[in-house]
Amino acid sequence: MVAGPTETMAKGAGLALADSPLGRTIATTATDIWNDSCAVDELEYAISFGAVGATANPTIVADVWKADPKHWRGRVRTLAEDLPAATEIDLAWAIVEAMSLRAAPLLLPAFEASGGRQGRLSMQTDPTLFRSFDRMLAQGEHFASLAPNIIVKFPATNVGVRVMEEATYRGVNVNATVSFSVPQAVAAGEAVERGLRRREADGLPVDDMGPVITVMMGRLEDWLKVQTERDGIVADPAALPWSGVAVFKRTVAEFQARGLRARPLGAAIRHHLHWSELIGGDVVLTMPSAWQRRFNASSVEVRPRMDDPIDPAVLDELQSRFPDFVRAYEPDGMTPDEFDAFGPSARTLRAFVGSYHELLHQVADALVPNPDLATPS
Repeated sequence: MVAGPTETMAKGAGLALADSPLGRTIATTATDIWNDSCAVDELEYAISFGAVGATANPTIVADVWKADPKHWRGRVRTLAEDLPAATEIDLAWAIVEAMSLRAAPLLLPAFEASGGRQGRLSMQTDPTLFRSFDRMLAQGEHFASLAPNIIVKFPATNVGVRVMEEATYRGVNVNATVSFSVPQAVAAGEAVERGLRRREADGLPVDDMGPVITVMMGRLEDWLKVQTERDGIVADPAALPWSGVAVFKRTVAEFQARGLRARPLGAAIRHHLHWSELIGGDVVLTMPSAWQRRFNASSVEVRPRMDDPIDPAVLDELQSRFPDFVRAYEPDGMTPDEFDAFGPSARTLRAFVGSYHELLHQVADALVPNPDLATPS
């Protein structure tokens, strides 16, 4: 498999590590930082202090469009002229590919220096395909063919987990997403492991693969806050920020105990605990540019805390007040049949589908502008 935590000398190779909290995190520990966007300017900032990867999802893609709508509207029109039979769906995915392929080359130095462990750009499969094995797999294989350092995000839904095994076997590097719990992360990690073992059994290479399994820490915390208001739960508010941290640390422990080779990836940053408490682990932390800048301007001490246990009183508060925290924290808290309906999964799938439909609307609007809003000649 790819290089282990004691073989991370490729980190930051050829890059000027800034003397910043995140730069020190990368330079002095096994922890990697990725940029939570495929926007080129944001990725360039992240790389300046040593970040070695990037992620994207439908919401991020929509935000990249909003940041430079004139460019992307023009790009749609050019594509439409070159591809006269293309539908707005075809053109929307062409835009996703264009955004990704602008960013992927920036990560190639880290990719080549690390032998594939780092330097990857994530592309996410169509969120409306979360129940379709064949179509999700086919799109994932297509994305993987676009550049050598593409990693493909599949949702940790019941069907998505099964796709991860087959995609891994076919040589697709997997990034599990729509994942908020230890059961989802373990199921995804074991699916990837089965795919790796099948490749090995057939004499296929695995040393150049770098799968990661996401835990969206902040979105679990968001859900528990929703439950607090919806169900009238009275809980210590100081415990909630530790919910995602606890789940991520439990995930890391389970991966180590089970010998899973995919690396856990922490996402959905809401506060500095989602970085500071995880420093030192052989993990990936993906951060929006705004949080990177805040952390780099902070006085938080950079020291390993991954192995620090969660306060038992905090765990007791979360477990006693929130049944959904128990479902997320215990390795057997859910079965795959329950993944899709889990509160954070349903909320995130709905958000991703909404952002995808927003992108389709932007594409359609670029093709057929609203005449009511046109400036009179």
